[in-house]
Amino acid sequence: MTISIPQRRPEWLKVRPPGGKNYEQLKQLMRGKSLHTVCEEARCPNIGECWGQKTATFMILGSVCTRSCGFCAVATGRPLGLDWEEPKRVAEAVKAMDLRHAVVTSVNRDELKDGGAAVFAATIRWIRRMNPACKVEILTPDFKGVYDAVRVVMDAKPDVFNHNVETVPRLYKRVRPQAIYERSLQVLKWAKEMHPKAPTKSGFMLGLGETWDEVIQVMRDLREHDVDILTIGQYLRPSFKHLPIERYVPLEEFDALKQEGLKLGFKTVVAGPFVRSSYHAREQAEEATEVLNQE
Repeated sequence: MTISIPQRRPEWLKVRPPGGKNYEQLKQLMRGKSLHTVCEEARCPNIGECWGQKTATFMILGSVCTRSCGFCAVATGRPLGLDWEEPKRVAEAVKAMDLRHAVVTSVNRDELKDGGAAVFAATIRWIRRMNPACKVEILTPDFKGVYDAVRVVMDAKPDVFNHNVETVPRLYKRVRPQAIYERSLQVLKWAKEMHPKAPTKSGFMLGLGETWDEVIQVMRDLREHDVDILTIGQYLRPSFKHLPIERYVPLEEFDALKQEGLKLGFKTVVAGPFVRSSYHAREQAEEATEVLNQE
């Protein structure tokens, strides 16, 4: 499939700058509790919409990542020590926001033996303790493929387990140089085996130089590893230091990939230029959980 590269960003890829009362209140709440969100750190295009609706994705384990992915705006370097009060502060923020579905992600902490799994588990348990009605979705790193680290997280019984493959395997050396495609698939499979009734989820970006056939193969691989929810979005370059956009993917292609994903057996497929892992996460989780409960 050959598609010419537009010289300008399409009109349908433009969003309003964030603002409004809820946005400002949530920003103050995060700063007041010394919390980080992937919404800000990764410069998510949906921050205005999501924060305006009082939803956010909490980023634990600090704001400095040990990896240097070519697409990501999160700072790379040597992280500080662990903050064991952070899980409680996240739970307090969830309570203040009166959330019914909280998403928790993190930077990579490859210098830690468990990759930060214990902090993920503590955060899940604190949220449940202070917000019994709130569902907890986690978006984790690969924990360097350590089985026991995945077990620590899954023993805390998250409602949704998400780990993104991000792109097709051919592009990993350029896009995710410290990651291994097969390792990511294995982590997803382990999570499903440990907690079969909890939906597993993964996602990737388009516009980095992948081909149609490669994308379809990734979708097949994810289904073969029992992934339930799939998210597909457009790669948007955070800065000129990051990987260039190879092409803007037309809306019809996202629609076609969604249909292909449903044919392959995903419980939920969300595909579009602004789709990110946590975008409308509650709706994705409810739809997939309902299907799983019927099986």
